[in-house]
Amino acid sequence: MNARLPETSSIPERLATLRSAMAREGVAAYLVPSADPHLSEYLPGRWQGRQWLSGFTGSAGTLIVTADFAGVWTDSRYWEQANAQLAGTGVQLMKMTGGQQTAPHVDWLAQNVVTGGTVGVDGAVLAVAAARALTQALTARGVKLRTDVDLFDAIWPQRPSLPAAAVFEHAAPHAGLARSDKLAQIRRAMVEMGAQWHFISTLDDLAWLLNLRGADVSYNPVFVAHALIGLEQGSLFVADGKVPQALADALARDGISIEPYAKTADALAALPVSGTLLIDPRRITYGSLQSVPPAVKIVEAVNPSTFFKSRKTEAEAEHVRETMEQDGAALAEFFAWFESALGRETITELTIDERLTAARARRPGFVSLSFATIAGFNANGAMPHYRATEEAHSVIEGNGLLLIDSGAQYLSGTTDITRVVPVGTVSDEQRRDFTIVLKGTMALSRAQFPRGIRSPMLDAIARAPIWEAGADYGHGTGHGVGYFLNVHEGPQVISHYAPAEPWTAMEEGMITSVEPGIYRPGKWGVRIENLVLNVSAEKTEFGDFLRFETLTLCPIDTRCLDLSLLRDDERAWLNAYHETVRTRLSPHVSGDAKAWLELRTQPV
Repeated sequence: MNARLPETSSIPERLATLRSAMAREGVAAYLVPSADPHLSEYLPGRWQGRQWLSGFTGSAGTLIVTADFAGVWTDSRYWEQANAQLAGTGVQLMKMTGGQQTAPHVDWLAQNVVTGGTVGVDGAVLAVAAARALTQALTARGVKLRTDVDLFDAIWPQRPSLPAAAVFEHAAPHAGLARSDKLAQIRRAMVEMGAQWHFISTLDDLAWLLNLRGADVSYNPVFVAHALIGLEQGSLFVADGKVPQALADALARDGISIEPYAKTADALAALPVSGTLLIDPRRITYGSLQSVPPAVKIVEAVNPSTFFKSRKTEAEAEHVRETMEQDGAALAEFFAWFESALGRETITELTIDERLTAARARRPGFVSLSFATIAGFNANGAMPHYRATEEAHSVIEGNGLLLIDSGAQYLSGTTDITRVVPVGTVSDEQRRDFTIVLKGTMALSRAQFPRGIRSPMLDAIARAPIWEAGADYGHGTGHGVGYFLNVHEGPQVISHYAPAEPWTAMEEGMITSVEPGIYRPGKWGVRIENLVLNVSAEKTEFGDFLRFETLTLCPIDTRCLDLSLLRDDERAWLNAYHETVRTRLSPHVSGDAKAWLELRTQPV
């Protein structure tokens, strides 16, 4: 019988147990991606094996363990966090930087596993594209790849089971299109690509397509399932008991049957060999693809739902505008409290999260946060993905900058905003950083660009003022945002670290963040983030142009500005934005919040 650890075991003990299991399986290196069978960004507990084995809690990272090495590859957003969490565990931080053609952990495996050795990974959580890259790199060095080894069941005591939260319908008036209309869209795309079947694993694609939501993943209103869509009928593979009978009946009326989650592989294996299956190789796992009979023709393309859900309807956009008013009003209430309480009562980074969440929870349609609140004071704000804990957090006192990155899920939209506010006296250097970052935010927010431009190409617009000042930041400038769905969605991404692929094209209706920053480790961080909507600008002899409509409604703290660095047109944009914020939020606030709103939206 395999040895199993007590749940209170240390990281070194867990690694030792894994190494014993690897030795039994003849595996020289074991790869643990941050992934589940749906390639989610945020994982249900059952698939948080990398965190359990290493102690690193960041949302992005890859763990590799050999007989004498353990390392986590992650990007600059998490370096300080990883350094702290990996200390004393025997796991090394392996720093990833932008611009690499292949994943650095793949190169490391190819260089460090001896010829004839075997790399093991659970294919059920490995993307098809990642499996192909691994196979190519390892085969060239005479190294084998095994994808049938999930060692966690053997070593992880009390491994979490599948989440059991109920699935519910996202209904009118909030749902922008009927489920039948969305299915028809998908089927038209299938016909255009010559496919009789389409397999979908990504949870937000499923939630969008079927107008369903859930609570299986923290902060994302999605549920664990797969779907196999045919030209006439479809199946939803989901754990027993999650779909209420009335909802199952409604799905059946739209031609969608409910099947056991464990039967997904069987359904793929039963596909007719004369059929054609549409898959997105970046959005399904190698394990799923292996279930498909070799004779079935495969068509590879981006999931059509990825495009459709990114382009919000006008009705959805209007709901989001209303949501921004409610979210902005909650922020006004919070900041009014914060400024009155500062210096009078003890406020910590944890208090920020508690009070801000409570303010949002009082707003109509609130469901949950859209990600864990980041409240970082001074040096903590220099870590882009910092999170305060009971064991380690700062008191908000003295002088400096407080960075707050937060957001919420409402039935009518998803929000994500970052603001930086002064505490005590702000230094000239802090004002300069704040103003330069704001110039970057404004530069991109004011841009006009050709429809269809590949979104990564817009990144330099926001960075130009920051580069001019001799600074930069290690994360992307913007990510797509869902409609009461994941706070991170594609296909668009504003980042020069991302490849400018055709499917990243900017189209009308997309919602994207604009969030440049400057981070000074050990000192402070500045990030100013708004969400923007792609709207039509003009048609000229050169084509159709788009521009951004700023959706987020919350004052940008002018007390942190160095006004000498702003041009007249930049001041005009800021004043116009604040006038809009004041006009749109005023009907939703009163008392101290309204007084705060009036004060913080005065022109500069």
